[in-house]
Amino acid sequence: MDDISVPSTPSIFSVMTQLANQYGAVNLAQGFPDFPIDQKLLDAVSEAVQSESHQYAPYQGNLALRTAIKNLINQHNGLPISLEELLITAGATQAIFTTIQALVTAGDEVVLLDPCYDCYETPVLLVGAKPIHVELSLDFLPDWHAITAAINAKTKLLIINNPHNPSGRVWTSEDFSKLIDIVNNNPNLTILSDEVYEYLTYSRQHISVRAYDILRVRSVVVSSFGKTLQVTGWKIGYLSAPTNLMQRILRVHQYLVFSVNSVMQDAISKFLPLFNPSLFRTEYQERMMFFREGLSKSRFICLPCEGTYFQTVDYSQISTQNDVDFCKWLIKEHGVAAIPVSVFYESNKDFHYIRLCFAKDQKTLTKALERLCKI
Repeated sequence: MDDISVPSTPSIFSVMTQLANQYGAVNLAQGFPDFPIDQKLLDAVSEAVQSESHQYAPYQGNLALRTAIKNLINQHNGLPISLEELLITAGATQAIFTTIQALVTAGDEVVLLDPCYDCYETPVLLVGAKPIHVELSLDFLPDWHAITAAINAKTKLLIINNPHNPSGRVWTSEDFSKLIDIVNNNPNLTILSDEVYEYLTYSRQHISVRAYDILRVRSVVVSSFGKTLQVTGWKIGYLSAPTNLMQRILRVHQYLVFSVNSVMQDAISKFLPLFNPSLFRTEYQERMMFFREGLSKSRFICLPCEGTYFQTVDYSQISTQNDVDFCKWLIKEHGVAAIPVSVFYESNKDFHYIRLCFAKDQKTLTKALERLCKI
C-alpha cells in the first residue's frame, strides 16, 4: 500500500462546504437539495420503521425493491432487465468502488474521461491498476479519436458518465455508435456507466448503455436513489450488470458491506411505484430555467445545461484568478459557494469555469442570484 498514491487531503467538496459554513455563504457547491422530500416517501419510511424490516436484508437487495426497480426501468425506459441483474448498494460511490475492485486487477489500465468525478480514480489506484485520463472535447463531449487511441490490450475498463457531472452535457446516439465500435474492437473491455442523473435531462433525452444489446452485456450501470429521490444522505443506490459480471461484483459486495439499510430499502420499494420521472424532470427543468434566466443578468456566462442539476458558468469576464482561488474569493467576498471545474481534471486544466448546483428551493436560488448579479 505504501507505493499507492491516493489523495491525503480533504476533497474540494469538503473544503468549499467548510468555507461556506464559516462565512455563511449560500452553498451551491455540494450537490444536495435543500427542500422537503415527497410526503409519500416520508410516509413510506414511517411505515417501514413500524414494520419488521430491522434485520439484515438479502445481500443482493430487498426482493420487493429490486422488483420495483425492474418495473421502473421497463416502464420508463422500455428496457427489459432481470432481478438477478440488479444489486442494491450503499450509494453510487460504493457501487463504483465495488465494480472496480471486482473487475480490475494490478497491471490493468482504466480509461477515465476528464473532467470526471473524483471517486473514479482512487479505487483504480487501490487495486494497483493504472488510470489513463483522456480529456473530453472543449464542449465536454467525448473525443472519440483520443479515447480510441488510449485503449489497448491492457485496458480493462472504460468509465463513462452520462448525463455528465460537472458539465451537464448529455451523449447523443452518434456517441453511442462510436462506443459500440470501440466495444466491438476490444473484446476484453468492460464499460462502467455512471448514470446517476438519468432522470434529469432537459433539451436532450438520456440514453442508457442498456438500450444497446452489444453494450448491455458488456456494461455495469450505476444509479442513485440519492439523486433520483432527493435523499442524498440515505446513501442508497443500485447497479445493474449481466450475470457473469454480477457474480464477480457480488463476491466483493458481500465482504464490503454485505447488505444495505433494510428499513430504507423497504420504504423505497413502497414508494418507487409512485415515482414519476416526468414530473421530477419538469420540476428540475423549471429550476434550471429560473437559474439560467437569473444568471443572464450577471457577468457570468452560462454553458449548455442538458442534464444533471448543475450549471457550469464561465467567469472570465469577471476575474483572471484561477478557478480555485476564484471560488474561495466568491465565498469570502460575495457569500456564494461553488466548485472549480479544474479539480475534475488530472491536469488541473483551468478554463475559468465553475460549477453551481441549482437543486435548491426558489428562496435559496434567489438569494444566490442576487449576490451573483452584484459582482
